[in-house]
Amino acid sequence: MKIINIHKREIDQPKEEIVKLFKTLASENDLMLATNKWSPMKLDNGLQIGSKGGHGPIKYHIVEYNPEESVIFKFDLKGFDGTHKFNIQEINQNKTELSHIIDMKTSGVSTIKWFFAIRWLHDAYIEDAFDKVENHFSTTKKRSEWSIWVKLLRKIMKPKKK
Repeated sequence: MKIINIHKREIDQPKEEIVKLFKTLASENDLMLATNKWSPMKLDNGLQIGSKGGHGPIKYHIVEYNPEESVIFKFDLKGFDGTHKFNIQEINQNKTELSHIIDMKTSGVSTIKWFFAIRWLHDAYIEDAFDKVENHFSTTKKRSEWSIWVKLLRKIMKPKKK
């Protein structure tokens, strides 16, 4: 199944301010992803081409990286053939668009996983990330609401305490 999944958020900040946060992606001080709510992104060699890693069960490696604009990851999962990308684009001197795009084809059981679980969790993950970026510059804190489906999936998939 062909999947194009696009998230965009306009941030009232100059591009260079968003780039500062972008450069912390997958670091110990990740200012892009909501690591207080979700699995952090881990990369074996940081933000550079060829670096391998992922977040939670989702695995990928970097195929393109422009520190001022974008990073493209290629999935390393059976049944997920394609990429996901973070992109930073200047709209004007004081406004920047942050986007995340998945462009892939799924096959077999992976299509079912995407349709019933991954898609919903991914959408919440990215919106929480965009909230974190926006909130970095604001006193009024944005908080995207999770759907009942995301709440249920997170409860079902939560590791059991021993």
